[in-house]
Amino acid sequence: MDKKDKKDEIILQQLEVIQTLTEHNLRRMGTDFWGAPPKPEAKGPETPAQAPEAPREKAPEESPAAGERPKEAPPEKLEDLQKELDGYIGLAAVKREVRSLIDLVKVHQLREKNGLPVQELSLHMVFSGSPGTGKTTIARLMARIFHALGILSKGQLVEVDRSGLVAGYVGQTALKTGKAVEKALGGVLFIDEAYALNGSSDNDFGQEAIDTVLKAMEDHRDDLVVIAAGYDDLMDRFIHSNPGLESRFNRFLHFEDYTPEELLAIFKMRCAKGCYELEEAAEGLVRDFLREENRDPASFGNARGVRNVFERILVCQANRLAGLETVTREDLMKLTAADVLAARGREDGKAEEAPEKAALGEEAP
Repeated sequence: MDKKDKKDEIILQQLEVIQTLTEHNLRRMGTDFWGAPPKPEAKGPETPAQAPEAPREKAPEESPAAGERPKEAPPEKLEDLQKELDGYIGLAAVKREVRSLIDLVKVHQLREKNGLPVQELSLHMVFSGSPGTGKTTIARLMARIFHALGILSKGQLVEVDRSGLVAGYVGQTALKTGKAVEKALGGVLFIDEAYALNGSSDNDFGQEAIDTVLKAMEDHRDDLVVIAAGYDDLMDRFIHSNPGLESRFNRFLHFEDYTPEELLAIFKMRCAKGCYELEEAAEGLVRDFLREENRDPASFGNARGVRNVFERILVCQANRLAGLETVTREDLMKLTAADVLAARGREDGKAEEAPEKAALGEEAP
């Protein structure tokens, strides 16, 4: 086998690993639709990183036969769902808010059981933060938690954006939005980049979608939760632009950007899941690489950016292994400092000058 063939073979091996990780995310989306394939309008899942000891994802159920109603999945144990929540990297403030909400629902139910008066409980929420901070996955988890608490009858999540709700002709938007609501009944309707429904022209049909969703929230308040998500400032303006939205969305969860240490933990978690070992000398280089790429968290994409960096390093590992006479199992598993430097475009192996020192005109250590 010549060098080119060997390189191609190694790259194919690495791509198989990447494909496995991608299929895992797609299976997770399939589970939320009770086995149905992912819908065209849904975006890729925004998955917060989960620590290696967190529970393994369940396989999706088989798709129901044509014409049959999907079989409702039994509620999961609340303790298991809380353990899954705790297993996610970062998200400290979000975890506190979710635990507080669970406690509130439990006490509300106990008061009802004991014949005591209760306030009407609104569970519709706004998730705000940069891309890749876990908004979609926490929404998915909330659907399962509400199912476990008996608030929702099914616990599925249906993810849409403007294109999944708004049509191009008069009268069609209400029908399109109504179909999305119908799929979400018994679970959570997750509207990503919800502020895009606020159109810039008078003939925009986004308001029709908003009105249809608001009516559904009222008509199905006992078996539907709506979560609107997007960037902080844009979501704030969107919610306060409409009295109907203001009165129904009164719970706000902010998703902080991941810290450099959390990004490194996510990277190491990806290594563990993919059966890779990060060389000790490479760990600091990966931390620096992530910090360098994450100068703008919104464009980097937080956990999504970590995935991209991880895949770039895998390609450089494949290039390195293609030059070896023999490639062992250990070689295939090891990610070296050379791989990281190559992915950064610093094949000379020299350390980069620390930006804070450079600004002062001092030498980097």
